[in-house]
Amino acid sequence: MSKETKYTEDNIRSLDWKEHIRMRPGMYIGKLGDGSSADDGIYILVKEVLDNSIDEYVMGAGKTIEISIQGSKVIVRDYGRGIPLGKVVDVVSKMNTGGKYDSKAFKKSVGLNGVGTKAVNALSSFLELNLLERVNLLLLSLVKEI
Repeated sequence: MSKETKYTEDNIRSLDWKEHIRMRPGMYIGKLGDGSSADDGIYILVKEVLDNSIDEYVMGAGKTIEISIQGSKVIVRDYGRGIPLGKVVDVVSKMNTGGKYDSKAFKKSVGLNGVGTKAVNALSSFLELNLLERVNLLLLSLVKEI
């Protein structure tokens, strides 16, 4: 007969949002992969960012979407409304936070769950947001803690 495994309060853990995404990336982007397959997670991460740009375009807020790939760096620029400056950190670091939970700002949207940019932030080695709102410029660089 096998030895009984103990299950106690000590086995229960609470993870912060980054830990959870990094420990269970499949819940957010499917398999991680190395980029050699079309369904590797890196392409899902790029799609998450691109979907936000498409949402801006469809809403008439952005007229151009530029995508640039430089080695392992992907740059997406959409000339849309951007994330309101006072909520940028929340949008990229607090799960289930986003502007698409009501229909006031977005009449149509690809992403609805408030998870996409958080997964990009947690699983990227580097994330930089450059946002220009009226005359305010915010440069936010988040470097993955290793």
